[in-house]
Amino acid sequence: MIEAVGLIAVVIAVRNEAERLPLLLADLHQGELLLAELVVVDGSSTDATATVARLAGARVVRGAPSRGGQLALGAAVTQADWLLFLHGDGRLPAGWDRAIARELARAIATPQGPNRKYQPSAWYFRLAIDAALPALRLVEWAVALRSEWRQLPYGDQGLLVSRRLYLQVGGFASLPLMEDLDLLLRLKPHCRLRCLGVPLRVDGRRWIERGVWAVGWSNWLLRRAWRRGVASQELASRYYSQAEGRQA
Repeated sequence: MIEAVGLIAVVIAVRNEAERLPLLLADLHQGELLLAELVVVDGSSTDATATVARLAGARVVRGAPSRGGQLALGAAVTQADWLLFLHGDGRLPAGWDRAIARELARAIATPQGPNRKYQPSAWYFRLAIDAALPALRLVEWAVALRSEWRQLPYGDQGLLVSRRLYLQVGGFASLPLMEDLDLLLRLKPHCRLRCLGVPLRVDGRRWIERGVWAVGWSNWLLRRAWRRGVASQELASRYYSQAEGRQA
């Protein structure tokens, strides 16, 4: 099997994640043989996010606080053949690097000539929400179905994609919200999105604070509004005003 060593550029979009980002960076360093580049794109944090990222050995790039724009900027300053996009509040399990290495080795070994029946792939992690509420297990199950059957995993689940395919579809748009859905809809005609089979654990605080069904309903309304043409900037304003209301 081909060794998948030093093939990946990890790009992490963050804003005010000084508390949680060090945990993710520690997880990533467990797979340091796989990583060629580690870039944290800081969207105008007012805490120590940039400092802790540098101390953990990441390259820090500063950009405007727009997640799509931040991820696009991070991809643009890297050179590795494969890109792994993450949010700053996730946690990776032991063995995440082995799961990725297996998939990349298969992809690299698969003939891709014009006469071969080969469909490029992109990959995502299985969503795991870090909270004990029983209803969240149903959310995880529903997200798994959405990811597999509709080919629409959430940005929280990460995205691993070849640079060639990423550039072919135009990369991330500079959107403050719905940047994940926008990119996935452009990827779907060109590749099959596959689950890596290992969990990416995300912070469960918004479900705990607002309620599981309230969060689900709010997210559905935002996605519907986006599909109907409401600007991403307006949707981001709604989303983050809700977040500020929770913290007030």
